[in-house]
Amino acid sequence: MDKIPIPIGVSPRHIHASKEDFITLFGEGSFLTKRKDLSQSGQFAAEQTVTLSTALGKIEQVRILGPFRGSTQVEISASDAVNLGLKAPVRDSGDHQGSPGIAIIGPKGVVELKQGVILAQRHIHMTPVDAKKFGVTDKQVVWAAVNSAKMTDLRSESRPVIFGGVLVRVDPSYRLDFHLDTDEANAAGVSTGDLAYIITSLDETPAYASSVYPRKRVYGEIDIRKAKKEGKVIIREKGTIFTPSALDYGKRWGVIKDGH
Repeated sequence: MDKIPIPIGVSPRHIHASKEDFITLFGEGSFLTKRKDLSQSGQFAAEQTVTLSTALGKIEQVRILGPFRGSTQVEISASDAVNLGLKAPVRDSGDHQGSPGIAIIGPKGVVELKQGVILAQRHIHMTPVDAKKFGVTDKQVVWAAVNSAKMTDLRSESRPVIFGGVLVRVDPSYRLDFHLDTDEANAAGVSTGDLAYIITSLDETPAYASSVYPRKRVYGEIDIRKAKKEGKVIIREKGTIFTPSALDYGKRWGVIKDGH
């Protein structure tokens, strides 16, 4: 596969609001005021911000993105979820079923959201032309590699990171962009404008084959259970490490296969 660079866009915590909820928060006759355009056509960061609140914590100055959506969605990082005392699932945008709710506080009112708080699944926006170049399809899950820039003045080495579970989203209106949240970007040492590269497709390589993981990867019980659920196997090769419970369940369920 060609090593075509994909620009990275780091996405801080934000809210996609329905028009009805926006009016509750900011009052009748209010409207979204554009602060700046975002990388995707027609999307923008608004001037308006709100406060997220739970019984265990709150986060102020959370920006609303436009345009309005059919239902309100709150996208936070894993660190935010801990601070708010929420168990927010990793989801594709718009998938709110069973996700936690939260209180959203605006200058004119409060919205008690019943569900809609998620950690956004890391994803790549691309056009059909881009998808053809990369050899991928809409909703396919791929791997993407990033490399933080060296700080030569501090003799600081870069720290390459491979992200799995990257969802491909294809639409003619999209612009090529790899979206990470702030936790993911900070862990990898990357910023908006840095570059990523698709390296492996999960549809082409077994998701739990050790050949697609760095050597000496440690597999835990959660990996075994997930592989069993998805009908996949883990190839046991030299350097592969299993926790005792992973090895026990893996052998019992036939999930672990010896490599050649």
